[in-house]
Amino acid sequence: MGNSLSCCVSPNASPKLGRRTGSAEPDYESEVYEAAAGDAVAVAPAPAAVEPAELDFGGGEGHHLQHISDREMPEDLALESNPSDHPRASTIFLSKSQTDVREKRKSNHLNHVSPGQLTKKYSSCSTIFLDDSTVSQPNLRTTIKCVTLAIYYHIKNRDADRSLDIFDERSHPLTREKVPEEYFKHDPEHKFIYRFVRTLFSAAQLTAECAIVTLVYLERLLTYAEIDICPTNWKRIVLGAILLASKVWDDQAVWNVDYCQILKDITVEDMNEMERHFLELLQFNINVPASVYAKYYFDLRSLADDNNLNFLFTPLSKERAQNLEAISRLCEDKYKDLCRAAMRRSFSADNFIGIQRSNAILS
Repeated sequence: MGNSLSCCVSPNASPKLGRRTGSAEPDYESEVYEAAAGDAVAVAPAPAAVEPAELDFGGGEGHHLQHISDREMPEDLALESNPSDHPRASTIFLSKSQTDVREKRKSNHLNHVSPGQLTKKYSSCSTIFLDDSTVSQPNLRTTIKCVTLAIYYHIKNRDADRSLDIFDERSHPLTREKVPEEYFKHDPEHKFIYRFVRTLFSAAQLTAECAIVTLVYLERLLTYAEIDICPTNWKRIVLGAILLASKVWDDQAVWNVDYCQILKDITVEDMNEMERHFLELLQFNINVPASVYAKYYFDLRSLADDNNLNFLFTPLSKERAQNLEAISRLCEDKYKDLCRAAMRRSFSADNFIGIQRSNAILS
């Protein structure tokens, strides 16, 4: 990843994008930059090809490479306080959104604003409403909306404007079109962020799970590198997080050269350099535990509920109930098989008393 000698510089498209039929490249470009009119600065010279970084693994033959899980965190970055690493730490985007949610509720209360017609559906004795989004298979459209809303709150309620040159769009523009300086002084609206991310996910055929991992990497970058996401760097930070998440999550990842076909004016060398810096700032920690992933998924659902981004609820039909029952029965059978495999076939007489079983008596 991020190496100029890797598959990223292949002139051909990756196998994943090669499955598409027809050409829709002009639509990708127009939709990406339709979100912010004139979203660029004067063209900068294309960066020279970056040579592969030299890795020094030590001179000793028996040098032991430390596993990522054995690395010690910096003293000023406690693991328990980092939401992208620890499942008990609260996510940053949810805490940043609470200020706006409280102010909105307070304003509605003081102004006696009626909540209006209830759009959320609730289950009753006769009807059960379920949505099609689960932690293992989230809904793509709703997940992207929630993730981009989390990015919006990150930008709006940022602490400062700390940034790095590699992510600054004024130094590394994504398009040759000139962007007025005023553009970088105003926070982007949620719909602009959503359109930018949705276009990348649609063009690269990425999944909803990749969007959640993208948010995990984004918050991990902000925590590790101690920077803020702001109008000047949000596009490149989001692009770098999507690039890395797609390679970690998908078996058939999109190559860097494919993103250059979506964003016409960015070079492969620039993508490689940004990816390398992103990995170095993450300290090459790209592990996302299942507990952390689940926490981000449910916090995104809470964010959607606080901002009236309701998931699509539909009545539970007979066919869908049968499918859920079949899935539950399959999971139950797998669990029983695991329990049987874990039990030893023979026991000693010393442990025989503790394994007594009796038949259940049903009255």
